[in-house]
Amino acid sequence: MRILDTARLTLRTIAPDDAAFYYALVNDPTWIEHIGDKGIRSVEDARAAIIDGPCAMQQRLGHSLYVMERKRDGQPLGLCGLIKRDSLPEVDIGYAIRPAHFGQGYTYEAAAAVVAYARDVLGLPRLMGITNPANTVSINLLAKLGLTFIEHKTLPPDNRPTNIYQLDLR
Repeated sequence: MRILDTARLTLRTIAPDDAAFYYALVNDPTWIEHIGDKGIRSVEDARAAIIDGPCAMQQRLGHSLYVMERKRDGQPLGLCGLIKRDSLPEVDIGYAIRPAHFGQGYTYEAAAAVVAYARDVLGLPRLMGITNPANTVSINLLAKLGLTFIEHKTLPPDNRPTNIYQLDLR
């Protein structure tokens, strides 16, 4: 289901048919370094993770991670969307993009649209963001989106050091 469009992207809900793309994304070394190893070892594992994760969240909450598709060719570039984690008091913005598409502004374009969607369509009062303290690209993106650093702590499930950010949407 199409959620929103930007100048160059369509953001849509992820589906079980996206399993090969999702498998490649979550097993990319940059994902593992900055986000963590999700233990997805096959396309079938990816399909199950999509159904149990973003599909279930979309159905339950009306938002989730969305596939960033490039409009000109329909290629899936990455994910960007809204996640409700048990370890955070508010919804957070999440994003990841394949390294072949780094530095082209796609993640900012998608994330800025997702922030506006969270505020204008979903009416969320606040938005959080989390990142690995060593991920300067993500730190800079959160700052560009207007999120401010609030604390540094470890978060479950893997208890990795995490920077936590917040944006008041009201």
